[in-house]
Amino acid sequence: MIFGRVKPLDAILATAEKKSLHRSLGALQLTLFGVGCIIGTGIFVLTSVGAQKAGPGLLISFVIAGAVCIVAALCYAEIASMVPVAGSAYTYSYAVQGEFLAWTVGWALLLEYAVGASAVSVGWSNYFIGTVVERSWGIDFPTWLSAGPVFLGGQPGGFINLPALLIALLMTGLLVIGTSESAKFNAILVAVKVTALTAFVVLTLPEMKTDNFTPFAPGGLFGGFGSGVGIVGAAATMFFAYVGFDAVSTAAEETKNPQRNVPIGLIGSLLICTIFYMLVTAGAVGSIGGQPVMGADGVPLPTGETLATQCATAQFAEALVCSREPLAHVLHTIGYGTVGNLIGYAAFIALPSVILILLFGQTRIFFVMARDGLLPEALSRVHPRWKTPHVVTIITGLIVAVAAAFFPVGALADIANAGTLYAFLMVAIAVWQLRRIDPNRRRAFRVPAVGLVATLTVIGCVFLFFNLPLEAMLVLPAWTAIGLVFYGLYGYRHSHLGRGIVEVHEPEIHELAPEIPGVDEAR
Repeated sequence: MIFGRVKPLDAILATAEKKSLHRSLGALQLTLFGVGCIIGTGIFVLTSVGAQKAGPGLLISFVIAGAVCIVAALCYAEIASMVPVAGSAYTYSYAVQGEFLAWTVGWALLLEYAVGASAVSVGWSNYFIGTVVERSWGIDFPTWLSAGPVFLGGQPGGFINLPALLIALLMTGLLVIGTSESAKFNAILVAVKVTALTAFVVLTLPEMKTDNFTPFAPGGLFGGFGSGVGIVGAAATMFFAYVGFDAVSTAAEETKNPQRNVPIGLIGSLLICTIFYMLVTAGAVGSIGGQPVMGADGVPLPTGETLATQCATAQFAEALVCSREPLAHVLHTIGYGTVGNLIGYAAFIALPSVILILLFGQTRIFFVMARDGLLPEALSRVHPRWKTPHVVTIITGLIVAVAAAFFPVGALADIANAGTLYAFLMVAIAVWQLRRIDPNRRRAFRVPAVGLVATLTVIGCVFLFFNLPLEAMLVLPAWTAIGLVFYGLYGYRHSHLGRGIVEVHEPEIHELAPEIPGVDEAR
């Protein structure tokens, strides 16, 4: 029975020790990884999209999305410190809900990481073309090299998004070289984006006008089922910008002292990013306004041809919601053109860190699924010199690069959210179940009031899911059905657990002894 295939936690830990990744990351690097993924897409790419859905009410949208992430982060912190191996929600589900549901979680995470990486690659391309090539260099970048073909949703005259393709391949190569090297590179990019956002806050907050926050919620609290607009609809979209902390848990197997450092990286990165989101949004909306373009029915127009037509008119050409470079546009509007250009360059420099972390998370999940036999085991090979899963990294990077080259950003963030919310829901259930079935296992971090926190996480994830656009909601069941075909044809038959290949970890004497500061680091 597929629902009876539950892999014991001891077996998961034993497998990880036998074919493990190099442990090189500390608490600071993990926090920077989380900050690198969270701060970027939402602020530099999706701020104008969120304002079009919610208007000034986007401030509340960030609060709603952040609240769901906080309770989800607590669940992740406990289970990641208990199971310090790669695989994130997939591994956790395997240990509690069983192989079948674990496969659906791992498959759904492809929507989060790979689709997200492709979307951010396209977003980076927009900044590169608009800020660097056209505005700074004065070169008219050809359309056929900057967008996919029109029949795939691109622009008329488009053929391939060459910059998006190249940046995805570059980040793939960096990950192949090594995790430690990637973390150092990411730390530099995080410093750039934090500096840029700090400058933005300092310049825009003094320019805030209370009139720009009226009306506060032009799209209402709920825009209607399947509409994806309103404050809650914007929260469902902006959730995409918060989910970087999940990538931290995927790095648990490559973390030194994971029982301590994983919770620090998870919660620390989320708190830092939440503060920045609120301050930057207040500065942007308060300084130049953030009212959406409304349709004839009094509802904010969704992304599409009609909105694009309105944004091309003189009335809305300078609106925040119509800008492709929202933060740079705000600074240009209030008279800080030079700094605005620097903000554009900061986005151009920093967005690759988001692509890096999303690729990192996806490859590690595929690595563990292959190690469990659900995917071809060749994917779990570790490079003898760089100690990274180079085969799966290269394959994943090629897929992401091709998608970025030929498909537009469009509704990719909403599609990615559908898979992410499902995975987070399963993690919350797993934490609650483990408290019941394995209460005595050591937990370096324990969720306070776990029943309440897990329940709030489940409710929050379901709530945001049903406030996504209808098209995004339908993607998840369709994608799951495709995944089940793959599982039936390969994973079910080749699963190590299904074939009785289960390694049970017998603790050694030193593992039963109390932890002594300095001893574990020396081992």
